Amino acid sequence: MRAALLQLNSGDTPEENLPITLGMVRRAVDNGADFIATPEVTNCVSASRTRQNEVLRHEADDPTLAALRDAAAGAGVWLLIGSLALKTDDADGRFANRSFLIAPDGGIAAWYDKIHMFDVQVSETETYRESAGYRPGNQAVLVQAGAARVGMTICYDIRFPHLYRGLAQAGAQILTVPSAFSPVTGAAHWEPLLRARAIETGCFVLAPAQTGTHAATRGKARQTHGHSMAVAPWGEVLLDAGTDPGVHMVDLDLGEVEKARARVPSLSHDRAYGGPDV
Repeated sequence: MRAALLQLNSGDTPEENLPITLGMVRRAVDNGADFIATPEVTNCVSASRTRQNEVLRHEADDPTLAALRDAAAGAGVWLLIGSLALKTDDADGRFANRSFLIAPDGGIAAWYDKIHMFDVQVSETETYRESAGYRPGNQAVLVQAGAARVGMTICYDIRFPHLYRGLAQAGAQILTVPSAFSPVTGAAHWEPLLRARAIETGCFVLAPAQTGTHAATRGKARQTHGHSMAVAPWGEVLLDAGTDPGVHMVDLDLGEVEKARARVPSLSHDRAYGGPDV
């Protein structure tokens, strides 16, 4: 399986981001990819709720989703749209942070709404309240993508290992972690968390990322860590994309999943226990 991770620097104008993303998809196809993955919020990186209300669309009307479905069908490849920021019909007006796996015929094979919201204060000047603008999902998703079983997650989910263990025990061979990681937490935690999830589950981990300073027509410009990564089931880093936008290729041998799990079969070693008492 030949995978391509697209590292993007999306701004807050979706129609300007889309041709860049489509160009990278074409480059990935030209390089032989049969599985392509984009980062979190591929269509729009913005810290401004008013800007998001202006430019975001519902799923049925979203031009990025439609164009990427057409691109997958035209090339006959699997395409993970890491996530799109989408309007919903929720009474409180919150958006969805939704990942899509597009099949080679352009159909939506599966979708996943980010479960864990990034509500943190990482420094005196850097605070995030994702739940103020996005409503969380509540359903883990595992999907067959050709020869591979893929568990879908997004960004901050990486800090909740029980989600990944559950996906692996249900049969996942690849875990996707499309992200727009903070530079502060990225420098400290990105690689160790990704490697830990791979080692704990015996899965490949594919983590396409947003990178750099993101163009903003309104509000504060966001910054993201970059370093899209692919990690093998034994924990080796197969790819670190650094901080420049681009297309990054990695070859995956799915046989390595069973080899790693045979060496350390911890997925079958769960035991019931009591406590702790509080």
